[in-house]
Amino acid sequence: MYYSDKLTREQYSQRRQSTQQHEDSINELRKNVTVVIPTLNEEQSIGKLIQETKASGYSRIMVVDAYSQDRTREIVNGFEDVQLIQQHGRGKAGALQTAFLLVDTPYLVVLDGDGSYDPRDIDRFLFPLNKFDFVKGERQAKTTMSRLHRLGNFIITRSFNLLFGTEVPDVCSGFYGFKTEVAKNLNFEKHPLTVEQEMLAQLISSGHAITSVPVTYRKRFGGRSKTHTWRQGFRDLITNINLARSYNPILLFSVLASLILIPAFILLFYAIYLYFFFHVYHGGYFLASLVLFVLGAQGFTVSTIAVMLRRIERKLNSLGKNN
Repeated sequence: MYYSDKLTREQYSQRRQSTQQHEDSINELRKNVTVVIPTLNEEQSIGKLIQETKASGYSRIMVVDAYSQDRTREIVNGFEDVQLIQQHGRGKAGALQTAFLLVDTPYLVVLDGDGSYDPRDIDRFLFPLNKFDFVKGERQAKTTMSRLHRLGNFIITRSFNLLFGTEVPDVCSGFYGFKTEVAKNLNFEKHPLTVEQEMLAQLISSGHAITSVPVTYRKRFGGRSKTHTWRQGFRDLITNINLARSYNPILLFSVLASLILIPAFILLFYAIYLYFFFHVYHGGYFLASLVLFVLGAQGFTVSTIAVMLRRIERKLNSLGKNN
Protein backbone atom coordinates (compact mmCIF):
# COMPACT_ATOMS: atom_id res chain seq x y z
CA MET A 1 0.00 0.00 0.00
CA TYR A 2 2.80 2.39 0.86
CA TYR A 3 4.49 1.56 -2.46
CA SER A 4 1.28 2.39 -4.32
CA ASP A 5 0.93 5.77 -2.56
CA LYS A 6 4.57 6.61 -3.28
CA LEU A 7 4.19 5.69 -6.95
CA THR A 8 1.09 7.87 -7.20
CA ARG A 9 2.99 10.85 -5.80
CA GLU A 10 5.82 10.27 -8.27
CA GLN A 11 3.37 10.07 -11.15
CA TYR A 12 1.67 13.24 -9.99
CA SER A 13 5.02 15.03 -9.75
CA GLN A 14 6.02 13.83 -13.22
CA ARG A 15 2.68 14.94 -14.60
CA ARG A 16 3.06 18.41 -13.10
CA GLN A 17 6.58 18.66 -14.47
CA SER A 18 5.42 17.55 -17.92
CA THR A 19 2.55 20.06 -17.85
CA GLN A 20 4.88 22.87 -16.85
CA GLN A 21 7.34 21.98 -19.62
CA HIS A 22 4.49 21.93 -22.12
CA GLU A 23 3.28 25.35 -20.95
CA ASP A 24 6.82 26.77 -21.15
CA SER A 25 7.13 25.40 -24.68
CA ILE A 26 3.78 26.95 -25.68
CA ASN A 27 4.83 30.32 -24.25
CA GLU A 28 8.08 30.26 -26.23
CA LEU A 29 6.24 29.44 -29.44
CA ARG A 30 3.72 32.23 -28.85
CA LYS A 31 6.57 34.75 -28.91
CA ASN A 32 7.39 33.61 -32.47
CA VAL A 33 3.89 34.24 -33.83
CA THR A 34 2.37 37.40 -35.29
CA VAL A 35 -1.42 37.39 -35.29
CA VAL A 36 -2.68 39.14 -38.45
CA ILE A 37 -6.23 40.53 -38.40
CA PRO A 38 -7.61 42.05 -41.65
CA THR A 39 -10.40 44.56 -41.00
CA LEU A 40 -12.99 46.62 -42.85
CA ASN A 41 -15.54 48.47 -40.72
CA GLU A 42 -15.30 46.15 -37.72
CA GLU A 43 -15.85 48.65 -34.91
CA GLN A 44 -18.30 46.30 -33.17
CA SER A 45 -15.84 43.43 -32.93
CA ILE A 46 -12.20 44.50 -33.22
CA GLY A 47 -11.75 45.75 -29.64
CA LYS A 48 -13.07 42.57 -28.05
CA LEU A 49 -11.13 40.41 -30.52
CA ILE A 50 -7.84 42.12 -29.66
CA GLN A 51 -8.55 41.70 -25.94
CA GLU A 52 -9.24 37.98 -26.48
CA THR A 53 -6.05 37.60 -28.51
CA LYS A 54 -3.92 39.26 -25.84
CA ALA A 55 -5.61 37.20 -23.11
CA SER A 56 -4.67 34.08 -25.07
CA GLY A 57 -0.99 34.94 -24.65
CA TYR A 58 -0.20 36.66 -27.97
CA SER A 59 1.45 40.05 -27.84
CA ARG A 60 2.46 40.43 -31.50
CA ILE A 61 -0.77 41.62 -33.14
CA MET A 62 -0.98 43.30 -36.54
CA VAL A 63 -4.28 44.80 -37.69
CA VAL A 64 -4.35 45.46 -41.45
CA ASP A 65 -7.16 47.87 -42.20
CA ALA A 66 -8.82 48.43 -45.59
CA TYR A 67 -9.54 52.13 -44.95
CA SER A 68 -12.54 51.58 -42.68
CA GLN A 69 -15.17 54.32 -42.58
CA ASP A 70 -16.23 53.66 -38.98
CA ARG A 71 -14.29 53.74 -35.66
CA THR A 72 -12.19 50.63 -36.36
CA ARG A 73 -8.85 52.45 -36.57
CA GLU A 74 -9.67 54.64 -33.58
CA ILE A 75 -10.36 51.55 -31.46
CA VAL A 76 -7.18 49.80 -32.60
CA ASN A 77 -5.10 52.90 -31.84
CA GLY A 78 -6.40 52.66 -28.28
CA PHE A 79 -4.14 49.60 -27.81
CA GLU A 80 -0.57 50.89 -27.53
CA ASP A 81 1.16 47.61 -28.38
CA VAL A 82 -0.99 46.67 -31.39
CA GLN A 83 0.42 47.47 -34.84
CA LEU A 84 -2.06 49.17 -37.19
CA ILE A 85 -1.25 49.07 -40.91
CA GLN A 86 -3.15 50.56 -43.85
CA GLN A 87 -3.32 47.92 -46.56
CA HIS A 88 -2.44 48.36 -50.21
CA GLY A 89 -4.24 46.50 -52.96
CA ARG A 90 -7.86 45.34 -53.05
CA GLY A 91 -9.82 43.11 -50.72
CA LYS A 92 -8.46 40.50 -48.38
CA ALA A 93 -5.75 39.62 -50.88
CA GLY A 94 -4.34 43.13 -50.56
CA ALA A 95 -4.50 42.95 -46.77
CA LEU A 96 -2.58 39.68 -46.67
CA GLN A 97 0.05 40.81 -49.17
CA THR A 98 0.61 43.90 -47.03
CA ALA A 99 0.98 41.81 -43.88
CA PHE A 100 3.29 39.25 -45.48
CA LEU A 101 5.74 42.01 -46.41
CA LEU A 102 5.90 43.36 -42.85
CA VAL A 103 5.74 40.34 -40.54
CA ASP A 104 9.18 39.55 -39.08
CA THR A 105 8.40 36.60 -36.79
CA PRO A 106 8.99 32.98 -37.91
CA TYR A 107 5.27 32.25 -37.98
CA LEU A 108 2.04 34.13 -38.61
CA VAL A 109 -1.60 33.26 -38.01
CA VAL A 110 -4.49 34.96 -39.82
CA LEU A 111 -8.03 35.29 -38.46
CA ASP A 112 -10.94 37.47 -39.56
CA GLY A 113 -11.72 40.69 -37.71
CA ASP A 114 -15.43 39.98 -37.17
CA GLY A 115 -14.89 37.76 -34.13
CA SER A 116 -16.15 34.57 -35.79
CA TYR A 117 -12.93 32.76 -34.80
CA ASP A 118 -11.72 32.21 -31.23
CA PRO A 119 -8.10 33.36 -30.65
CA ARG A 120 -7.68 30.68 -27.98
CA ASP A 121 -7.55 28.17 -30.85
CA ILE A 122 -4.29 29.70 -32.13
CA ASP A 123 -2.43 27.39 -29.74
CA ARG A 124 -3.60 24.45 -31.86
CA PHE A 125 -1.54 25.76 -34.79
CA LEU A 126 1.78 26.07 -32.95
CA PHE A 127 3.18 22.54 -32.88
CA PRO A 128 1.95 21.60 -36.39
CA LEU A 129 3.73 24.70 -37.76
CA ASN A 130 7.02 23.17 -36.63
CA LYS A 131 6.60 20.42 -39.23
CA PHE A 132 4.19 21.86 -41.79
CA ASP A 133 4.43 24.96 -43.97
CA PHE A 134 0.72 25.76 -43.74
CA VAL A 135 -1.96 24.82 -41.22
CA LYS A 136 -5.62 25.32 -42.10
CA GLY A 137 -8.37 25.74 -39.51
CA GLU A 138 -11.29 23.38 -40.03
CA ARG A 139 -14.45 25.06 -38.79
CA GLN A 140 -16.64 23.18 -36.32
CA ALA A 141 -19.88 25.00 -37.15
CA LYS A 142 -22.93 22.76 -37.02
CA THR A 143 -24.91 25.28 -34.97
CA THR A 144 -23.43 28.63 -36.03
CA MET A 145 -23.35 28.13 -39.81
CA SER A 146 -26.62 28.02 -41.75
CA ARG A 147 -27.54 24.96 -43.82
CA LEU A 148 -27.12 27.00 -46.98
CA HIS A 149 -23.59 28.03 -45.98
CA ARG A 150 -22.69 24.46 -44.98
CA LEU A 151 -23.97 23.16 -48.32
CA GLY A 152 -22.07 25.83 -50.24
CA ASN A 153 -18.89 25.18 -48.30
CA PHE A 154 -19.27 21.44 -48.94
CA ILE A 155 -19.65 21.95 -52.71
CA ILE A 156 -16.75 24.42 -52.94
CA THR A 157 -14.46 22.22 -50.84
CA ARG A 158 -15.33 19.04 -52.75
CA SER A 159 -14.88 20.69 -56.14
CA PHE A 160 -11.49 22.08 -55.10
CA ASN A 161 -10.32 18.71 -53.81
CA LEU A 162 -11.52 17.00 -56.98
CA LEU A 163 -9.67 19.44 -59.22
CA PHE A 164 -6.45 19.34 -57.22
CA GLY A 165 -6.46 15.74 -56.00
CA THR A 166 -6.34 16.83 -52.36
CA GLU A 167 -8.26 16.21 -49.13
CA VAL A 168 -8.43 19.71 -47.60
CA PRO A 169 -11.39 19.59 -45.15
CA ASP A 170 -12.40 23.28 -45.25
CA VAL A 171 -11.13 25.28 -48.20
CA CYS A 172 -12.92 28.54 -47.36
CA SER A 173 -11.90 28.84 -43.71
CA GLY A 174 -10.44 32.26 -42.86
CA PHE A 175 -8.33 30.96 -39.95
CA TYR A 176 -4.89 29.61 -40.89
CA GLY A 177 -1.21 29.72 -40.06
CA PHE A 178 2.00 29.95 -42.10
CA LYS A 179 5.69 29.71 -41.85
CA THR A 180 6.41 33.36 -42.65
CA GLU A 181 9.06 32.55 -45.25
CA VAL A 182 6.45 30.54 -47.16
CA ALA A 183 3.82 33.29 -46.96
CA LYS A 184 6.22 35.87 -48.37
CA ASN A 185 6.49 33.87 -51.61
CA LEU A 186 2.76 33.96 -52.33
CA ASN A 187 1.40 36.28 -55.01
CA PHE A 188 -2.35 36.69 -55.45
CA GLU A 189 -3.57 37.35 -58.98
CA LYS A 190 -7.21 36.18 -58.97
CA HIS A 191 -10.24 37.83 -57.37
CA PRO A 192 -9.36 39.62 -54.08
CA LEU A 193 -12.20 37.81 -52.25
CA THR A 194 -11.15 34.27 -53.18
CA VAL A 195 -7.73 34.43 -51.60
CA GLU A 196 -8.16 31.25 -49.52
CA GLN A 197 -8.48 29.05 -52.61
CA GLU A 198 -5.65 30.78 -54.43
CA MET A 199 -3.17 30.42 -51.60
CA LEU A 200 -4.01 26.72 -51.28
CA ALA A 201 -3.56 26.20 -55.04
CA GLN A 202 -0.14 27.86 -54.95
CA LEU A 203 0.99 25.95 -51.88
CA ILE A 204 -0.17 22.60 -53.27
CA SER A 205 1.39 23.16 -56.69
CA SER A 206 4.68 24.13 -55.02
CA GLY A 207 4.75 20.93 -52.96
CA HIS A 208 4.42 22.54 -49.53
CA ALA A 209 3.40 20.39 -46.57
CA ILE A 210 -0.18 21.18 -45.48
CA THR A 211 -2.33 19.98 -42.59
CA SER A 212 -5.42 21.11 -40.68
CA VAL A 213 -6.67 21.51 -37.10
CA PRO A 214 -10.24 21.89 -35.78
CA VAL A 215 -11.25 25.43 -34.77
CA THR A 216 -14.31 27.00 -33.19
CA TYR A 217 -16.61 28.94 -35.49
CA ARG A 218 -19.02 31.30 -33.75
CA LYS A 219 -21.41 34.08 -34.70
CA ARG A 220 -19.74 37.35 -35.58
CA PHE A 221 -19.69 39.96 -32.81
CA GLY A 222 -21.61 42.48 -34.90
CA GLY A 223 -21.85 44.23 -38.23
CA ARG A 224 -22.71 42.77 -41.62
CA SER A 225 -20.93 40.26 -43.79
CA LYS A 226 -18.89 41.85 -46.60
CA THR A 227 -19.96 39.23 -49.17
CA HIS A 228 -23.24 38.13 -50.77
CA THR A 229 -23.86 34.40 -50.22
CA TRP A 230 -24.94 33.35 -53.72
CA ARG A 231 -22.61 35.69 -55.58
CA GLN A 232 -19.62 34.64 -53.49
CA GLY A 233 -20.50 30.96 -53.88
CA PHE A 234 -20.56 31.10 -57.69
CA ARG A 235 -17.41 33.21 -57.63
CA ASP A 236 -15.66 30.55 -55.54
CA LEU A 237 -16.67 27.76 -57.93
CA ILE A 238 -15.46 29.69 -60.97
CA THR A 239 -12.24 30.49 -59.14
CA ASN A 240 -11.68 26.78 -58.44
CA ILE A 241 -11.87 26.04 -62.16
CA ASN A 242 -9.61 28.95 -63.10
CA LEU A 243 -7.06 27.91 -60.48
CA ALA A 244 -7.10 24.32 -61.71
CA ARG A 245 -6.53 25.58 -65.26
CA SER A 246 -3.51 27.56 -64.04
CA TYR A 247 -1.99 25.17 -61.50
CA ASN A 248 -3.28 21.69 -62.39
CA PRO A 249 -4.43 21.71 -66.04
CA ILE A 250 -3.85 18.00 -66.71
CA LEU A 251 -6.26 16.95 -63.98
CA LEU A 252 -8.82 19.63 -64.92
CA PHE A 253 -9.05 18.69 -68.58
CA SER A 254 -8.95 14.98 -67.74
CA VAL A 255 -11.93 15.42 -65.44
CA LEU A 256 -13.77 17.37 -68.15
CA ALA A 257 -12.95 14.65 -70.66
CA SER A 258 -14.22 11.96 -68.32
CA LEU A 259 -17.59 13.76 -68.23
CA ILE A 260 -18.06 12.56 -71.81
CA LEU A 261 -19.02 9.24 -70.23
CA ILE A 262 -22.38 10.78 -69.29
CA PRO A 263 -23.65 11.37 -72.86
CA ALA A 264 -22.03 8.07 -73.85
CA PHE A 265 -24.23 6.16 -71.39
CA ILE A 266 -27.31 8.14 -72.40
CA LEU A 267 -26.75 7.44 -76.09
CA LEU A 268 -26.03 3.76 -75.46
CA PHE A 269 -29.17 3.23 -73.37
CA TYR A 270 -31.24 5.06 -75.98
CA ALA A 271 -29.86 2.81 -78.73
CA ILE A 272 -30.60 -0.29 -76.61
CA TYR A 273 -34.09 1.02 -75.90
CA LEU A 274 -34.79 1.44 -79.64
CA TYR A 275 -33.46 -2.03 -80.38
CA PHE A 276 -35.38 -4.00 -77.72
CA PHE A 277 -38.66 -2.09 -77.70
CA PHE A 278 -39.03 -1.03 -81.34
CA HIS A 279 -36.68 -3.52 -83.02
CA VAL A 280 -34.81 -0.66 -84.61
CA TYR A 281 -31.07 -1.13 -84.88
CA HIS A 282 -29.27 2.23 -85.14
CA GLY A 283 -25.62 1.52 -85.82
CA GLY A 284 -24.73 5.21 -85.77
CA TYR A 285 -25.89 5.54 -82.15
CA PHE A 286 -23.91 2.49 -81.06
CA LEU A 287 -20.81 3.70 -82.86
CA ALA A 288 -21.09 7.22 -81.45
CA SER A 289 -21.56 5.88 -77.91
CA LEU A 290 -18.49 3.64 -78.38
CA VAL A 291 -16.35 6.59 -79.49
CA LEU A 292 -17.57 8.67 -76.54
CA PHE A 293 -16.88 5.75 -74.19
CA VAL A 294 -13.29 5.51 -75.41
CA LEU A 295 -12.70 9.26 -75.02
CA GLY A 296 -14.37 9.37 -71.60
CA ALA A 297 -12.50 6.30 -70.37
CA GLN A 298 -9.22 7.85 -71.43
CA GLY A 299 -10.07 11.06 -69.58
CA PHE A 300 -11.09 9.12 -66.47
CA THR A 301 -7.88 7.08 -66.57
CA VAL A 302 -5.65 10.12 -66.98
CA SER A 303 -7.45 11.99 -64.18
CA THR A 304 -7.06 9.00 -61.85
CA ILE A 305 -3.35 8.73 -62.62
CA ALA A 306 -2.96 12.50 -62.14
CA VAL A 307 -4.59 12.31 -58.69
CA MET A 308 -2.38 9.37 -57.67
CA LEU A 309 0.79 11.10 -58.86
CA ARG A 310 -0.19 14.29 -57.03
CA ARG A 311 -0.68 12.38 -53.78
CA ILE A 312 2.58 10.47 -54.20
CA GLU A 313 4.39 13.75 -54.85
CA ARG A 314 2.98 15.29 -51.66
CA LYS A 315 3.97 12.24 -49.59
CA LEU A 316 7.50 12.31 -50.98
CA ASN A 317 7.80 16.03 -50.27
CA SER A 318 6.54 15.45 -46.73
CA LEU A 319 9.00 12.62 -46.14
CA GLY A 320 11.85 14.71 -47.53
CA LYS A 321 11.08 17.58 -45.20
CA ASN A 322 10.74 15.29 -42.17
CA ASN A 323 14.14 13.79 -42.91
